[in-house]
Amino acid sequence: MIEKLQSKIARVSKILIEDMFQVKPGETVAITADLPSDRAIVDAFAAATSVAGGIPMIILVPRAEQESQAGMPYWPSEALTAALCKADVWIEANSMVLLYSDIWETAMRDNKKLRYLIIGNSSIESLDRIFTGFDIQSLKQLLTKTREKVLACNTVKITSKNGTNVSYDIDLNYAFDIDDGDYSKPKFGTAPGFVNIVPKIGSMNGNIVFDFLQNGEQGSPLEFVMKHSEIVDVKGEKEAAEKFKTYLGSFNDSNMYKISHNMLGLNPKVTTLSGDVAEDERIWGGADFGFGHTSPMDMPPLGQVAKSHFDGVVTNVSVFLDDIQIFDNGVVCHPDLKPYTLNLLKN
Repeated sequence: MIEKLQSKIARVSKILIEDMFQVKPGETVAITADLPSDRAIVDAFAAATSVAGGIPMIILVPRAEQESQAGMPYWPSEALTAALCKADVWIEANSMVLLYSDIWETAMRDNKKLRYLIIGNSSIESLDRIFTGFDIQSLKQLLTKTREKVLACNTVKITSKNGTNVSYDIDLNYAFDIDDGDYSKPKFGTAPGFVNIVPKIGSMNGNIVFDFLQNGEQGSPLEFVMKHSEIVDVKGEKEAAEKFKTYLGSFNDSNMYKISHNMLGLNPKVTTLSGDVAEDERIWGGADFGFGHTSPMDMPPLGQVAKSHFDGVVTNVSVFLDDIQIFDNGVVCHPDLKPYTLNLLKN
């Protein structure tokens, strides 16, 4: 059992450092972590960096009580920012992430060479599913073609058998990202397998019924009622709904109620919910909805500043771009996209 786990850690580390980041001799690879982070994973990334000729730099910081900007009082922000502004690669393995904090925003804005990837506190089993066992070029082709179709439409509509029925408009000034596992050039990288869309401000209306909701009571599905891109009500089992309303209200920040982004999940190795948001966001044939902070990089020029960020996932969605359907109950159904799925789903 231990040998099998060690084998997975070694495989993931080698693929990330050598194949995906393509670390070159002399490059500095910063790996940030906090006390709950899995040190075996962190140390393996450092070891793989050394094998590739890079220079690893493990930065261990206190665990914040909250993520993103709300965690700033807990971190050595000045020193940490300075280090990250000089690194070539940054892998964030914090259990309470720095993502979207002032530290992150400054490093991403000022370090023009930075290749960043967030893995959070994901288990090695999850990382092995997310990052291995698929052809990067085949995934790139599918995601690129899907992104092209999104860019050509005016309105995105997402439905599911669990009751989700929500739509929003496209703003071509905002981000339309993909992550296919290629982190060899400067970028804001997340785990591979999605097309990310930042909806037009004020355009999202309808309802979203989550199969997984970060910071929500698992096993008690909650429904967000969306009006003009804001959560106007949370429905579901009374105690779970009230608890989540309390969570939202605790930030005392109106932007925490606003949609940040929508991701269409297309990681061929992620087919069931695990409870790990970094994995579940990419579930094949699903949709992720993020709320709260949005970086100026994604929503220029000012972004949507909020104290934190959270996500929820709907599985097996149907997706319509204007009147053209591309997903049908979790299945890629558009004839222009289906051929790209064959190599990805053959195993």
